[in-house]
Amino acid sequence: MAAESRWNRTPAPEGITDRTAGFAGELHHVTGARLVAEDFLYDLARVAPPAAPEHWDDILLVVTELAANAVQYAPGPFELQLRRTFDGVHVVLHDTSSVPPEPRPFRPSSGGGGVGWHLIHTLCDQVSVVTDEHGKDIHVFLPW
Repeated sequence: MAAESRWNRTPAPEGITDRTAGFAGELHHVTGARLVAEDFLYDLARVAPPAAPEHWDDILLVVTELAANAVQYAPGPFELQLRRTFDGVHVVLHDTSSVPPEPRPFRPSSGGGGVGWHLIHTLCDQVSVVTDEHGKDIHVFLPW
C-alpha cells in the first residue's frame, strides 16, 4: 500500500532540491530519516527514474542503517542530507560522535548485529568519514 501512495502526488518541479532534516536522535527518528529519504526519492523518480528498481531500496536501506547507527553509537542529534548527483544520490549523515565507524564481527549467537557497516560498504559506490571536534560526517554515494 505504501508504494501506491508515493505515486499519487503532484509531480515535482524539474530541479530536485537537496533535502536536509534534523533529528533529536531517538529510536523512532530512524523511521523519520527513512521517510525523509523516501520523500526525496519519490520526487527524484518523478524527474529521473532509477536505472534499476533496486537502487530505491538500496538507498532506503543505507539511510536506515546510518540513522540506526547514529542513534545507537552517537547519542544526541543527527542530521540527514540527500542530494542528487550526476548519476546517483549523495547521502550525508552528521552525528555527534567523532569516533569513526568500524566493522564489527557478526555474532548471530549473541543476537546478531555487526552487518550494517559491511552492508553500507557493499551497497555504496563510495564511503568516506570526516571527523572533527563536533562529530562526524559520513558521506556515501549510491547509484540511481
